[in-house]
This record gives sequence, structure tokens and C-alpha cells, in this order.
Amino acid sequence: MLQDARVHSSGARMRWLELPGAEPAGVAEPARVYVHGLGAMSAPYFARVAGDPLLADRRSLLVDLLGFGLSDRPADFGYTLEEHADALAGALTSAGATGAQVIGHSMGGAVAIVLAGRHPGVVSDLVLVDANLDPVSPDPARPGSSGIASYTEEEFVRYGRQEVGHRVGPFWWATMRLADARALYRSAVHLARGSTPIMREVLLGLEIPRTYLYPAQDGPPRNAGELRDAGVRLVPVPASGHNIMLDNPGAFVHAVSGAPVGR
Repeated sequence: MLQDARVHSSGARMRWLELPGAEPAGVAEPARVYVHGLGAMSAPYFARVAGDPLLADRRSLLVDLLGFGLSDRPADFGYTLEEHADALAGALTSAGATGAQVIGHSMGGAVAIVLAGRHPGVVSDLVLVDANLDPVSPDPARPGSSGIASYTEEEFVRYGRQEVGHRVGPFWWATMRLADARALYRSAVHLARGSTPIMREVLLGLEIPRTYLYPAQDGPPRNAGELRDAGVRLVPVPASGHNIMLDNPGAFVHAVSGAPVGR
């Protein structure tokens, strides 16, 4: 079922696909909230895993951030990580889904970290899926936030998005082309710059369960020992690239549910 909530002074609404879950009568487990990455939307990336029997026991919200997917595209929104997090907090509060397990992929993981830091009552458990923890420098040779940030905003709106579209591949472009061009650009620039304080610092200071999933072939994230010492559970996922939930859904589901990760 499609749901929405007003989350910005302009009247802009954030929308999400809600799956009711199959909890036993009288049991109210925390909702699971899925947050997509840059240029994406949540349903194409998360619907399969959210419906898996190991995860379908709870209410699930597949959220589209402002500027992306089915959500509104306010022109007067800055699209910083902090603003995305505040808008998401408003949506989850309106939905009665606070105290949630928040599962964020890539940029969605960065937003989820900032959400947990700024709105501690909203997040009870954090699952980061190959998420951005550190700033990156603009690099026109790369397709993600660093590549987009190498343009000016007007360059990106006029021709840059089409150039990026030729580099990202058909699956990513299928959702990226639906995003508002300025929202996509501003989100990418702020993701490349990072939050204040930076996402890694916020993550290290959180006192909730935190899991970081990464492709086994890429090796652990930078300064993995620092993350482990702070209590972050690092989970290598075999046979996967950046889109772990698509490449190895079985292992993803086991990692999120707390079951042992298999092949």
C-alpha cells in the first residue's frame, strides 16, 4: 500500500510502499525501514528482500527520499544529508514507525547514520549496505556522487545528467532518470562533502546495534578496526557487488535478520 506524509514547509510529501508484515497477534516488533541510494528508489532495490519470509514478519516501509522515486521534488529544499534525515524523521514519526530498524544502501546509509545521530528515538537498529562513511573528491571519471559533483548545477541540468546516464548502466539509469535533476545534483554534492560531523564520526558514537554489509570481494571498509572497536558488526557478503540486496539476496536477508550469512 502506498502511504505518504507532509515533511517540508512547502507542503512536499514523502511517499513509501508499506508492507504490513505477518506478526503474531499482540506482538509489535519495530518496523523495518528501507532507504535507497543516490539516483534510486526503494521498491526496485528492496521489494524482493523485504518480502522474504525471514524479513516479512514485521511491518516494512520502502521509502523514497524527497527528490526521488514517488516522493515530491521541492525546489526550495537543500538536499543535504541533514535535510534528508530530518524529512525522513518526519515521515517515520507521522507513520508511527519510530524506534525502527533502518536499512540504508549507499547514500541511504549515510542518511540513516545522520538520522540516528539527529533523531535518536527514531532508530533502534542500523543496517548499512555498502554505505558512504567519508567524503570523496569530485572525479568526472566516476558515475556516482563524485562524478556528478564534478559538474556545476547548471551544467548537470543542461547536459550532465545525460552524460552520467551513459556511464551508469541501464538498471541504475531506470531510476536515476526519474529523479529531479537538481535534487539528484544537490544530493550528490552533499553526499560527496559528507555531513557535519562526518558520517563515520557519527556512526562511531552511536549506542545502538550497527551492522555494515560490504561485498567480500572488495574487502572491508576503510579503518575497519576502528569500526569493530566501536561495536560495529562488519559482514562480508560473498558473490556481490555494490547492490548487495540484488546480487545476493539470500545472504542479505540472513545478515539483516541476524541469521548466519551463507552463500
